[in-house]
Amino acid sequence: MTTKAPEQPLERIESCIHWIRGEKVMLDDDLAVLYGVEVRVLNQAVKRNIERFPDDFMFQISEDELQNLRSQIVTSSWGGRRYQPYAFTEQGVAMLSGVLKSPRAIAVNIEIMRAFVRMRRILAENKELARQLAALERKYDDQFKIVFEAIRQLMTPPEPKRRPIGFVTPK
Repeated sequence: MTTKAPEQPLERIESCIHWIRGEKVMLDDDLAVLYGVEVRVLNQAVKRNIERFPDDFMFQISEDELQNLRSQIVTSSWGGRRYQPYAFTEQGVAMLSGVLKSPRAIAVNIEIMRAFVRMRRILAENKELARQLAALERKYDDQFKIVFEAIRQLMTPPEPKRRPIGFVTPK
């Protein structure tokens, strides 16, 4: 009898995918939560199979990258860690399925792969839309300049909202 892992909403998985060093990656602590294991257990399994994880599959993020990531997310889930988190690329996450062999790990891995594919598709569609918009701009010049500028603004992802951290006293 196999036990089925609880399904992870695609949005939950996509929120765990970050851009670091120009790569879409997932951090070890997010993966551990999704797989239902402790971070140390996940990292021990990786270290026992380190030959499966070359630098383009997994890397340890720097202190600067960690601080930048913390400021983007606003809250920190890394309190108390003694080392920098590991970041896994799409290939590294796929390789984890061979290292973590539980039914839950396999089911979660399938959902993560779907999330990466969906993000790749969205990025490709956005590039195609930008290419088509540029072609239309060249064709219609100044007639629709304001319309094209408005469309470009709509295509630009919103800046993350940053709230001050801590207690703020009224002035």
